[in-house]
Amino acid sequence: MLQHAPDLVDPVISGATGLNEAYAVAQENKAKANSAEVQLARLREEDPELADRVVEGDLTLAGAWAERTERVEEDKRQRRVATRLLDEVVPPLAQARGTRTFSRYDPEYASGTPITRETIAHAMTALTEMDQVWQERDLP
Repeated sequence: MLQHAPDLVDPVISGATGLNEAYAVAQENKAKANSAEVQLARLREEDPELADRVVEGDLTLAGAWAERTERVEEDKRQRRVATRLLDEVVPPLAQARGTRTFSRYDPEYASGTPITRETIAHAMTALTEMDQVWQERDLP
């Protein structure tokens, strides 16, 4: 009911609408949402390329929704990975600002590839790109 008739939750709780009646409306709304026409229209809004492939007969509607779900999940996975990476890298770098950390760097003690001026230049470019994206997305 929460998914297919959310507007009836409060009336059911208050007793203004019977549970059986609300359930019937939710079932009807669910059936409408699952109709092929509605699914294709929704797919067109979310992923026009997949909708075109369905219309052209290259892909079934069920196959298109499966692919759409995979794409959404992959996007979520990539966002999680990117967020974790930035969470691990940027705050420690910001904490080193104004300290003697940079002057104490010694390539002999590097645990991985030693940092070079080229690496620093790439990091500066990455931070500039990050700042631009934060501005575009109006992030704090």
